[in-house]
Amino acid sequence: MNGTEPILSAAFFRTASGNEPVREWIKSLPRGERRIIGEDIKTVQFGWPLGMPLVRKLDKGLWEVRSRMPDRIVRVIFASAEGRMILPTVSSRNRRIKIELA
Repeated sequence: MNGTEPILSAAFFRTASGNEPVREWIKSLPRGERRIIGEDIKTVQFGWPLGMPLVRKLDKGLWEVRSRMPDRIVRVIFASAEGRMILPTVSSRNRRIKIELA
């Protein structure tokens, strides 16, 4: 690896109708918060494997990227397999985010 290729490629979950709910939710955030989440996901892509405080293992092959915001922590849940990072859902400590995955 030459250092410019990510260790994990990232892909957002896509519904049968073509929607990407996690990407759409991230795009709805203020620019500063989008930047924090994007930088954290990029850090995981290029620095994998990582641990706390940025990444926490939830289960076999299931992880969360923990992005610190001024007033909460946003968790982007991802599955890792075969060099891919699938981003199916998000969560926030101070509010529950509902994203329809079907």
